[in-house]
Amino acid sequence: MSDPPLVGILVGSESDRGRMQGAFDELEARGIGYEFDVCSAHRQPDALAEYCRTARERGLKVLICGAGLSAALPGVAAAHTDLPVIGVPLRSSLSVLDGLDALLAIAQMPPGVPVAAVGVDNARNAAVLAARILGA
Repeated sequence: MSDPPLVGILVGSESDRGRMQGAFDELEARGIGYEFDVCSAHRQPDALAEYCRTARERGLKVLICGAGLSAALPGVAAAHTDLPVIGVPLRSSLSVLDGLDALLAIAQMPPGVPVAAVGVDNARNAAVLAARILGA
C-alpha cells in the first residue's frame, strides 16, 4: 500500500491470513493504508505487547485482530494500547464450537479493556467498522 498505515491487522498464526482477506480487500477499496503482522498472544507475548504499545507512535489508529479458539489476541492487544481494537472471531478445525468459542472470548472482555467484536469469520465487517472509526 502506498498510503501510510492507519490500521494494524494482526493474527496469531500465518494460517489465519487467508481468513482476513476480506479486511485487506475492504481497506484497499477504501484507500485506507494498513499493515499486517503475525504475532501470537501465547507464543510471542512480549512481541505482541511491544507492537501494541508502539502502534500509536507508528501512526496506527485502529487494530483489527483475528483469533480463533480462546481468542486471546484481541484482549491482550487491548490491554497494551488505548487504540480501538476490533476482534474477528475465526473458525478453527480444533474448535468444538465452530467459532462460537472465539466469539464469546472476544465479547467477554473485563471492564476497562474494551474490544469490539464482529461476526465469526467476518473480517470485512471489521474493516468497515475501522473505516467508520476513522471517519473514512
